[in-house]
Amino acid sequence: MSTFSSLGLSNSLIEVLKNLGFETPTPVQEQSIPLLLNKEPIDFIGLAQTGTGKTAAFGLPLIDLIDQSEKSVQALILAPTRELVQQTAKQISQFAANIKAINVEVVFGGAAITNQIMALKKPTQIVVATPGRLIDLIKRKAIKLSHVQYVVLDEADEMLNMGFKEDIDEILSFTPEHRVTWLFSATMPKEIRRIVTKYMKTPVEVSINAEERSNKDISHKYVITKTSNKVPAIRRFMDIQPDMRGILFCRTKRETQEIADDLGNLGYGVEALHGDLSQGQRDAVMKRFKTRSMQLLIATDVAARGIDVNDLTHVLHHTLPDQLESYTHRSGRTGRAGKKGISIAFIGAKDGRRITELEKKINIKFDRIDVPALEELKSRRINNWANLIINTAVDDQADRILGELQGQFDHLDKNDILKRLITTQLDHLMIQGVSDSDLNETSGGNSEKRNVGAFNRYFVNIGTIDGMTKEDLVHFLSDISKVKRKFFGDITIQKNCAYFDVDVNQDLKLEESFVGVEIEGRDIRVNRDEQARKTSSPSNFRKKNFRESKRPIKKEHRKGGSRRRI
Repeated sequence: MSTFSSLGLSNSLIEVLKNLGFETPTPVQEQSIPLLLNKEPIDFIGLAQTGTGKTAAFGLPLIDLIDQSEKSVQALILAPTRELVQQTAKQISQFAANIKAINVEVVFGGAAITNQIMALKKPTQIVVATPGRLIDLIKRKAIKLSHVQYVVLDEADEMLNMGFKEDIDEILSFTPEHRVTWLFSATMPKEIRRIVTKYMKTPVEVSINAEERSNKDISHKYVITKTSNKVPAIRRFMDIQPDMRGILFCRTKRETQEIADDLGNLGYGVEALHGDLSQGQRDAVMKRFKTRSMQLLIATDVAARGIDVNDLTHVLHHTLPDQLESYTHRSGRTGRAGKKGISIAFIGAKDGRRITELEKKINIKFDRIDVPALEELKSRRINNWANLIINTAVDDQADRILGELQGQFDHLDKNDILKRLITTQLDHLMIQGVSDSDLNETSGGNSEKRNVGAFNRYFVNIGTIDGMTKEDLVHFLSDISKVKRKFFGDITIQKNCAYFDVDVNQDLKLEESFVGVEIEGRDIRVNRDEQARKTSSPSNFRKKNFRESKRPIKKEHRKGGSRRRI
């Protein structure tokens, strides 16, 4: 087994690593550091999953290669998000703690640019930056890149996914032609290969089998349940594993906030992270998450990019990502540094093919698991509660307070009091909006499980030809009818129409709420299923994709009973 000292690093770095508790290099560090320390600078490609120690793999060689007597910017590190550049700059500064002549500065959007301009007036050898803010600083002539010898593109695939290709081109145009480029990425899509061809000369490539390394410590599982039961199912996993600490990934900003609000109102330690939050709000959320003030961070893929938090036990997928590669990024946030992690996808009965695609594409094995039964959850909750009581130290004020309350419990014996306490715990386990304690579905659907008497079936003249998915349809129906999404049941979506269930106690005047609603000039009709099949013919509806404009759904209201356009 190699050591950091055997990789060719300086004694000052070895001392710092020892003080920081770094014992043995990870595979990407072991293979990359000797190559990057080579006296003849090389272009370099490092393919490794997030969480494998990439920052040290490029940060340690940079510190040893920097000319301490030169006060200009010699190394530039580009990364996609504010959170990632802050983490990277902090870690490199820690590595350089024994070398006072080296200064590391970090620049990013969402913070006062004047403060960053002032910081860059000091002698600075290493700059860690997000592309957008760096371009702003270049245009203001607050930073010069004419002496840059090393450019590091960290999380290069994520930067391209976020639309930074043109920014990277512009930034590199300000750097010398003789510089070397080190590119680190979890995946190698065609766009990355174009960067390699354009900016790198015969690069040396190190590839750590990211999927194999990551999946060795991650158990990949999936649950089949109805869309309307996903949040109740997630609650059960949170209840049965109170020590869970992880990230729940959602598809949209609205979905992220709604789920966070629903769970937060029920007393769960959760918060949302999405693009509609201000930078100050994002920082506050991340600070609370890192200090373990919450059980679950609920985030969109974009908002979660660059988050690097240790010791996450779970990654949950409310909806699988559209890009299969994104699953690797999501799940790779758990199971780090030799610790075990669990990734759970919540899918519909007809989404099994997505699991099969993931298994084939990234060479992993999924195990199907069931949502914990309500009885199992009750038993686990009561046992955890009992252990908590047994192991709780008695507060000094307990005797006094008990004396004040003594008379109120005189008519109850010990068992009566315990039964009432147990009942209060069971009250927390009520599953709102779910009539069946079994939240699992069978692959391909399970119509027998639906309680027909508890739902009414409706028809709507919207289908897949309108660009609708089941999730889109639920959001649309809920927005117009004001019926909360959790009260919608089974959905069958066809080419020109769809059928959906609504809780019988929630669908009052449901049909009337859609009167006057249009999509691209077409009237939207919602009818009880019995009427719809007799009076409506889906083939007569004009085929128009309401999503052609790629704009978000908006409602326009006019007074006097005029039409509403969607």
